[in-house]
Amino acid sequence: MKNNKNLQGHLFALTANVMWGLMSPIGKSALQEFSAISVTTFRMVGAAAAFWILSIFCKQEHVNHQDMLKIFFASLFALVFNQGVFIFGLSMTSPIDASIVSTTAPIITMIIAAFYLKEPITNKKVSGIFLGAVGALMLIISGQSTNVSSGENKIAGDLLCLFAQASVATYFVIFKDLISRYSPITLMKWMFMYASMCYIPFSYHDIATIQYEELPVSLYSEIAFVVLAATFLSYMFIPIAQKTLRPTVISMYNYVQPIVASLIAIIVGLDTFTLVKAIAITLVFVGVYVVTQSKSKAQMDAEKIQKEKERESI
Repeated sequence: MKNNKNLQGHLFALTANVMWGLMSPIGKSALQEFSAISVTTFRMVGAAAAFWILSIFCKQEHVNHQDMLKIFFASLFALVFNQGVFIFGLSMTSPIDASIVSTTAPIITMIIAAFYLKEPITNKKVSGIFLGAVGALMLIISGQSTNVSSGENKIAGDLLCLFAQASVATYFVIFKDLISRYSPITLMKWMFMYASMCYIPFSYHDIATIQYEELPVSLYSEIAFVVLAATFLSYMFIPIAQKTLRPTVISMYNYVQPIVASLIAIIVGLDTFTLVKAIAITLVFVGVYVVTQSKSKAQMDAEKIQKEKERESI
């Protein structure tokens, strides 16, 4: 039963990151017509509406006042400081650079988990993160010639993307206990509502001045994907994965995002599938597997107790 739940967690984490991987090129296209704060507000308000509508058809859960405050801070780290800041960073840098910066998430998560949750930094965990990072960077660098970055604020954009990764790493670690107490729908409907309240006052002017009737249908479809797939569905899947997977394991799936970007480039004819890419993709998934095989603090504590009992029985 536990193995089935773990498998479910891996599938949800994988699916969410596939959609986030697709969001970089699609979101970059939408940013040619909309400001970063407009796209972010569309995501927050659209996902909030979707979660509240979905919650009508689900069992209602009572959230106590103390947890409401925690949910507000969770929304800051997972949404306002993560997805919002990432969109601003993406508007200043290239999808390639944003993908490179995203490879720092598992490392940051491992460090925070070590300090906050006292999770051990094991050889397997470090090896897995290293293998995954090497694979992701191989993919990114091999496709860099087709994605040249331009812009005066490139460094600022990269730093904003880095801040976004640190923010979501903090969310994965610090709010794991909160996530285990409520359903993903209950949690996300409040988190996205809080995030919407943070963004609407600052984006109202940008959104009000958009000439919606002049926009092409393709742009509406891009925004629909960003809101419904890369936001609504992804953020419903991640809390499900968090219930069974450790923070470092979930963050390892960030390495799937450059794989998706590379495969899209191959499909549309901007790149070709090579041996280097095959090796890189293999390294990413081997890295994820190695991290999942590393022992958690609970497992190591249980083994320690078992050894003490065995010594006492001798």
